Amino acid sequence: MSLSMKTTDELAKIAAAGGGLVVEAGRRTTDELIRIAAGAKHSGATVVFRNMAVRKTDALIKIAAAGKGKVIFES
Repeated sequence: MSLSMKTTDELAKIAAAGGGLVVEAGRRTTDELIRIAAGAKHSGATVVFRNMAVRKTDALIKIAAAGKGKVIFES
């Protein structure tokens, strides 16, 4: 099973446990990405969200704030 098949809860738990992730963000909502980012913040893991160029700036700010420096956006 690829990471894209994992649920948001599973990815958030992996990030919270310290697992760094690269996530294709196209099919996930902003709220889902916030949950994953928050998990990374708690453990110090880094999360890379791909396909983020289409997201509005406000959404990117919310995700970034949830990750507190542990989130990287790629287009």
